[in-house]
Amino acid sequence: MHPRGLVSRWPPGRRQRAQLLLAFVRERGSVHPREVDRHFSHGRVTNYWGGSSSATTHLMELMHYGGLLRVVRREAGIRIYALHERGDALDIPKLDGRRPRPAGIDAAERHARIDALVDVVVRTYAPLPGATLSYLVRRLRYAAPQWHGELGKALQRARHRLAHVQVDGIDWYWPAGERPPRPPRRDDREDAVRLLAPFDPIVWDRLRFELLWGWQYRFEAYTPAVKRKLGYYALPLLWRDQVIGWANVSMRKGELQADIGYVAARPPRDRRFGRALEAELDRMRFFLGADLNAGVQADAKAVVKDVVSTGRRPR
Repeated sequence: MHPRGLVSRWPPGRRQRAQLLLAFVRERGSVHPREVDRHFSHGRVTNYWGGSSSATTHLMELMHYGGLLRVVRREAGIRIYALHERGDALDIPKLDGRRPRPAGIDAAERHARIDALVDVVVRTYAPLPGATLSYLVRRLRYAAPQWHGELGKALQRARHRLAHVQVDGIDWYWPAGERPPRPPRRDDREDAVRLLAPFDPIVWDRLRFELLWGWQYRFEAYTPAVKRKLGYYALPLLWRDQVIGWANVSMRKGELQADIGYVAARPPRDRRFGRALEAELDRMRFFLGADLNAGVQADAKAVVKDVVSTGRRPR
């Protein structure tokens, strides 16, 4: 996908800072953003979420996106950068990100590479309603803006190439050659509870979510508190193969607190659900470093007693 070709549009000031940063990285081999920030002290910038970020880190991210730098490893989750493998082929004075197209890359090969990107997306999120497939393919303009003008045809090829079926007037797509498994018998379903992240592939597509489970899930972290119906960071609650509710999880005095709501206004009448929910909360305690023994009995009792209507606003 590199180079993406956006570096040529940078203003002169940014291009000059990038030239100095490239020389710094070339001299040291690999660099930590804090090391670079101490050397250049570019200050702060407003990030995508409206918060404040290091201007140096922001510039390095742009240079990575433009194909000038690469990520060689992470330290405590932080990217460690080095020059791109083909850094010597980049025109550093111009920083335009252009280099000769590799020999043998014709239209057929380019289409194959774009189709491979589409297949990665489909394997991640399938099965996809037709509207979601179209949305995801067109968003590849951010991954490979140099191919933006070819995504419409790539979508057409995907609709013919992928396996698909129409159900209740909606076209569904999934990877070609993949055979969806038969629905498991009721007794064969795994008795497991999972608290899903709001951006989990199962949850991310809100259209598909509502089609599969018949209720609306909304991420309300940016919704005013008085207008929230589910909670600030409600985690969809998956029981077996159904999303039956949500949970707001917090830490109070080192103990895990779970405020759970159910679409049907009450938890399932099944002791296995109670045990599975307790096991999932224990996994959450371990993940957050909470006391595994604290609150276990209280949570088990809450599963039996908790009856939450869908209209109630969680704490």
